[in-house]
Amino acid sequence: MNLFDLTDEVAVAIGAGGVLAGAVAEGLARAGARVAVVDLRPEAGEIRARSIASQGGTAQFFQADALDRASLERAHEAIADSLGAPTILFNAAGGNDPRTTVTPENPFEAIPLENWRRNFDLNLVAGVLLPCQVFGPEMVARRRGSIINIASVSAHVPLSRVVSYSAAKAGVLSLTQFLAREWAPFGVRVNSITPGFFPAEQNRALLFHPDGSPTERTRAIWGHTPMGRFGEPAELVGAAIFLASARASSFVTGADLRVDGGFLCQTI
Repeated sequence: MNLFDLTDEVAVAIGAGGVLAGAVAEGLARAGARVAVVDLRPEAGEIRARSIASQGGTAQFFQADALDRASLERAHEAIADSLGAPTILFNAAGGNDPRTTVTPENPFEAIPLENWRRNFDLNLVAGVLLPCQVFGPEMVARRRGSIINIASVSAHVPLSRVVSYSAAKAGVLSLTQFLAREWAPFGVRVNSITPGFFPAEQNRALLFHPDGSPTERTRAIWGHTPMGRFGEPAELVGAAIFLASARASSFVTGADLRVDGGFLCQTI
């Protein structure tokens, strides 16, 4: 028996038009799942679905705004009609509003409340709350499902400069554990993955100069990461497949799986 075979599973990957979630969506498809690529951006989502199909997988793009419950509900209905009832939910909507980044010119006390709320909307409401409210109840009713949320190393130890992002991601960990406790009696497992530093669209400007050379922040990250490098998108895939598989992780819920190159175990 293959512990990591996802044949007959229907995986909803929210934010899969992006780099990291897209890599996970492709990995879930390679493991046998039928994948619903959900994204607000039609071009990015269609490209991802075509990429999966070109590799022999089954995927379809569904446009949805993860901050709009009605939009998610329409996507849910369309996914169920086209691919079947979702059994895996991979929540990767999120990002950091750069207007909340603390700098000498933009101190903590000057962060506008609306920008602070925007980070909570992106990472906690769109990243966990609304997708779980929309897709979770059917899993509970069917007594089967795996939900995987994306946290951050900044949820464990608040990183400099990104204070509201860190606070929102801490909320992701808390809500993950709450739902794990509530839905465990109904056969639905809820876990999170804490990625370390993976260059993607949202943080590239902080990590590299326009000429491609590393910024001081990048050098600081590498110096604090025992493996001495950034992660590659493909390195998230195994963790996601493990948590998605009812055979491989059948007694795992409320857990946070760190894929951070040792970042959180580094001290001095």
